[in-house]
Amino acid sequence: MINRRLIRIKVFKVLFSYMNSGNSSIDGARKDLILSCEKTRDLYCLILNALPAVRRLQEKLIEARMHKFNPTDEERNPNYRFVQNRFILMLEQNEDFNKFCNDKGLVWRGEEGGGDNVFISRLSQSIASSGYYRDYMESPEDTLKKDCELVANILLTEFEDNELFAHIIEEMSLFWIDDVGYVLGIGVKDVEAYPKSGKFAIPEVFTRPEDRNFALGLLQNSFSRYNEYSDLISSNVDNWESDRIVSTDLTLIVMGIAEALTFPEIPVKVTINEYVDISKFYSTPNSRIFVNGLLDKIIRQKIDSGEIRKAKD
Repeated sequence: MINRRLIRIKVFKVLFSYMNSGNSSIDGARKDLILSCEKTRDLYCLILNALPAVRRLQEKLIEARMHKFNPTDEERNPNYRFVQNRFILMLEQNEDFNKFCNDKGLVWRGEEGGGDNVFISRLSQSIASSGYYRDYMESPEDTLKKDCELVANILLTEFEDNELFAHIIEEMSLFWIDDVGYVLGIGVKDVEAYPKSGKFAIPEVFTRPEDRNFALGLLQNSFSRYNEYSDLISSNVDNWESDRIVSTDLTLIVMGIAEALTFPEIPVKVTINEYVDISKFYSTPNSRIFVNGLLDKIIRQKIDSGEIRKAKD
């Protein structure tokens, strides 16, 4: 599930936190890193599990309208398309998915009047008032593909930049703050693939088994040699000491050096470009130039000295 870009970001956050707090526990850092990675999968399941909660709420609303005094023709003959959405019903009936969500506490209780009722209610109203929902409900094509297209539209439209949802997940886990966009992208991809595959499974935490080793190896080398690499960085910046370099830049350059030394199969250009891109989101406006120039300079020095041996980039 988690790609290497996100792994680097998670290592960066753990390393930055530990180095700036003075915490020297590598075991603690490892545990926090793995927990952060696992939490991304939890967020994926939490988001998907909102869909059955909305479906159940819509079903109860339909029943209430049918049995009210003097219902309209539309209320007596409701459109069941959404509450019979095949993908959402599959999630609701998937034993592995439900067990995982229940065990992890990734459950929305809006339809039961619990603490999440405001979000589920607002989500239901937002979906029902949208153009994509109206098109789906009125479409003559009643297929699994159409059902999945609706779910993909919900994921693309309703969660990102949703202030109430952001508040809820921030209260639940600090690890989720920057993961929403990535998780939604994975969710859309999985939903769109479902009509052809007919299979749904909770994803593995790491996209590939070797990515776990990449995460732990990058953290280990960056953590254990942080001071050594910091001194190297200072010696390559004219008239600057390490304590005058922006701390986020320092951490990113340390990680770039560690990656270049630890993983010879990763091309230099890939390593440099990755940390330059991350600096655009987590450091100052000028950081990308600083990180690019200094990381390239130090890595080239180590290639020339033979400390780094790479295939030709």
